[in-house]
Order: sequence, then structure tokens, then C-alpha cells
Amino acid sequence: MARILITSAIPYINGIKHLGNLVGSQLPADLFARYMRGRGNEVLFLCATDEHGTPAELAAAKAGKPVAAYCAEMHAVQAGIAEGFRLSFDHFGRSSSPQNHRLTQHFAGVLDARGLIREGETEQMYSVTDGRFLPDRYIEGTCPNCGFTSARGDQCDNCTKQLDPTDLINPRSVISGSTDLELRKTKHLYLRQSLMRDELRSWIKSKTDWPVLTTSIALKWLDDGEGLQDRGITRDLDWGIPVQKGDQPWPGMEGKVFYVWFDAPIEYIACSQEWVDAGKGTDWERWWRTDKGADDVTYYQFMGKDNVPFHTLSFPVTLLGSGEPWKMVDYLKSFNYLNYDGGQFSTSRGRGVFMDQALSILPSDYWRWWLLSHAPESADSEFTWENFQVSVNKDLADVLGNFVSRVTKFARSKFGETVPEGGAFGAQEEALIVDLTARVREYERLMDAIEVRKAAAELRAIWVAGNEYLQSAAPWSVVKTDPAQAEAIVRFGLNLIRLYAVLSRPFIPDAAETMMTALGSTDWGWPEDVGAALRHLAPGHGFAVPENLFRKITDEERAEWQVRFAGTRD
Repeated sequence: MARILITSAIPYINGIKHLGNLVGSQLPADLFARYMRGRGNEVLFLCATDEHGTPAELAAAKAGKPVAAYCAEMHAVQAGIAEGFRLSFDHFGRSSSPQNHRLTQHFAGVLDARGLIREGETEQMYSVTDGRFLPDRYIEGTCPNCGFTSARGDQCDNCTKQLDPTDLINPRSVISGSTDLELRKTKHLYLRQSLMRDELRSWIKSKTDWPVLTTSIALKWLDDGEGLQDRGITRDLDWGIPVQKGDQPWPGMEGKVFYVWFDAPIEYIACSQEWVDAGKGTDWERWWRTDKGADDVTYYQFMGKDNVPFHTLSFPVTLLGSGEPWKMVDYLKSFNYLNYDGGQFSTSRGRGVFMDQALSILPSDYWRWWLLSHAPESADSEFTWENFQVSVNKDLADVLGNFVSRVTKFARSKFGETVPEGGAFGAQEEALIVDLTARVREYERLMDAIEVRKAAAELRAIWVAGNEYLQSAAPWSVVKTDPAQAEAIVRFGLNLIRLYAVLSRPFIPDAAETMMTALGSTDWGWPEDVGAALRHLAPGHGFAVPENLFRKITDEERAEWQVRFAGTRD
């Protein structure tokens, strides 16, 4: 049994996320966690809300609430939506937790002691209109690299280039829109990333199995222009983790907080402490410290491509630079962007489908299947309502749902609600066992490699194979001349349903549960031996006809949703 640590990029607290956010990190991470549990491995799957920094302050101000109260409320909302999508976190934590405060301040103290933090005086944008310094995310302007007109002061979401506010062309205050900005001097702390450039390059290049998307982004930031630069890790804000060295004050840094991108990744570790403190687990250190047993853990991170620079550069500097035995990521799976119906998802304009809205019109399995089977791995992908309708109707309703319905209804009508015992498997069944064995092994290979789209395609091919078998075996005809053989076909078909439930559970967990419940089984054992798995339900075992697994989306619904989600959030 392997030990698998999985973290998903933690979502900002500032509102409900759209489907593009979901498929870029949390959903594929959940797919992998469910699969690894299904294979019998020990899994710790962690996520949290990212609650510090400008986004939280701005969202709280817009909502007219104190920022702490707003964050507590939105954490509960995001946790509920995650449960609605069946995201199987072992713990869903909060970056504002006391555990993360302590650990962030610990890392700062250790890094400073090792000479990896320096103090520097800098000029920072000050808004005369707003009467305050503007942190990076309070400033927007045109990206000097790609020309995107809504780049933020820390990063361009269009080209992913890390920026400083002074890099922006025509900068403006996010608070007031004012362009009456001026540079004023202020002191901050800097993480001396440049000192670890060679060590980072060596570490990244050792990850030969990482996706090209991940390594290309990381190496770009190491080698472009002047290469990796030192990064400011403090901000002039009220809301955040106070700047301290462990539990000691940091002279000259009074009233400042750590930059959200310094403390947010540290929450992955702190989240495991929260997991233990909540009584859900024991001994978090055996997952994170190689001197406490984490040397046999395999650590996977999931995120969108815009998060890659921070997870391949800044966070590794924190861990490696500490000199302490922290577990480093083994495999970093990054994703491109999911676009929406001819354009982009837009949180500010309410364009696209948001997670709560999605659950209000269809159960989570419909969305899980489409998003994962169209995951933006090798390139950006696009959600269209036409494609969504076709995929749901063909894959889920016509292929999987139809198979389950035909087998169980025919079995009940001819042989009652127990697995029939007559007949033996013949050449057709044995040939399908050979074919499915090869397909299941390929499915495992693709899931192990986190090739999400290809794994979904292989799973669908496994469903299709059952449909083709049923159509060819035609028990509705055979029962007229050879009832015993028809019983064998039905018994094989019922066992196929159980096989499908086990294999499909990582993608569509609710439908998998419905199939297993209908079969009266609680044995989720992985089909290491496909032939044995297709003989698992013995003659006389009871079953029921489940409700229709998936309904079809009508043309009228598709047209109505396309209009409803075109621009204004309900």
C-alpha cells in the first residue's frame, strides 16, 4: 500500500468559483484521490480557502462585512459547494488558521536566520485619492509583456508573467479607479530567491516525468531576462499574518503582514495540522517531514498554469531554503484554461457557469464527467452548451445509463430480482473478458499517469464494449430458444454493472453508488482479476432496478441555459 499526499491549489475566498476554476485544480485532484483510494492506497487529500490579501479585503468591503466575518461565511459556502461536487477532501482548511499563522512565522524566522530574507526600501504605489499604499492586487493596468489591459500588480492572468506594480502601463486603483498614483518609499522584506536559482534549476530538471506545461513555465521564469529575482513577501495591509520571526516581533515591520503568496502554499502543511487538531487524523508530520516518515510519501500537486511559478519557484525556495526536512512535491500536474462558449469565463461580469449555479440545474456527475473528459491538459479547452448536451446525452445517458437500464429491466422481467444461475459463460463472454482486461490495465496506466482526458476516453470505451456485447449477445432473442444461455448473458451483464461502478467511481461517484446499491453490493474491490470480477455476483444474489442513472438534456433546456449564463450572474 502506497502513501499518497495530494494538494489542490487553494481557491481565493472572494466569492463562488466558476467551472474553469474547478477543472483547473480541485476536480482532477479529487479524481486522482478517489482512484488512489480505490486501488487500496493510503491517501491524504488536502485543500483550503486562501483568505488573506487584497481579494479578501475587497470582497468583504463590497459585501459590507468585516473581513474576518466575510471569510468565515465564505469558507462555509465553499465547503458546502465542494461537498455538492463530491470533492473528497480529508480536510478543507483555512489559510487564516492559527496553525498557518504559526507555521508561516516559523518559516520566516528560519529563512531569515539562513540569510534568505533581506530588508529593502522600495517605492510603492500610493493612491492620493484613497489615502493609502496600494498592494499589488489593488492596482490594475496594461501588461508590458502581452498588452492585456486588466493585468494586476503582481501577475498578468493572460500571459502568467509575474509583475511588480511599477511594471504596469497606465496603472489605476482598483478601489476608486483613480489614476492619481505616486511612488512613495516604504520598507519590506524580500525572499532571496536569486540565491537559490541554480539549486531550483537542478531540482526542476530532475523532474523528467512532469508535464511539459509545468516545466516550461518554471524554466521560463528561471531563465527569461535577468532570471529569477528576489520577491517581496510583506505588504502594507491590515488583514493577514503579522510579520514576526516565530513568536518574536520583527523590528521595523510593525503593522505589516506577510504577502498572501508567501503564506498560502504554507497552508498545505498547516492544513494537515488542522486535520489532526479537528480529530480527523493523527501525526501530520509523517506526511510532511522526511525525518518523521514522509520519505515514503509520494506528493502530488494540482493547479492551473497561472499558479505554476509560485509552486515551482517561491514555495520550493521556502521549503529548501529552510534547511529543514520538508517533503517536496514529486509530481506537479498543471492545467491550461477552460474557456466559455466563444469567450472567457468572467467572474466580474458573471459570464459563465458558477459552481453553485451548476448544481442548481443538474447533479454533480453531469458536470464532473464533462469537465474531466474535456480537461484542458495539452491546450486550452472550451465549454459550449452544444458539446455539453451531446456529451451528456451520448456518454452518460445512451451508453452507460442505457446499458444499466436494459440489463436490470430485462433480468427482472424474465428471471426475477436475483442473479440467474443457468448456463455458463461462452466464447463471447471469455473474449470480452480478455478485451476488458487489456482495457482496464490501460485505464490504470492512464490514471496512474494522470492523463485525465485519455483515461475518460478509455473508461467510455469500456462502457461501449458492454453495450456492443449486449447488442450482439441479444438475450431477448436467446431466451426464446436457450433460456439457460440467456441467464448466463444476464449474469454477465449484471457483473459488468458492478465492474462499471468500481471503475467509474472516481469520475461519477453518485452514479457509481446508485449502481452498487441496486446490485446490493458494498464490495468496491478493484478488479485486479477482471475475469473474477465478472463472476463476483453469484447466482441467487439479489438486485433491484435503479432509477434512470442519467436523463437527457433537451434542446429547450440547452437554449435556455445558454441565454441565462451569457453575462449576468443571478
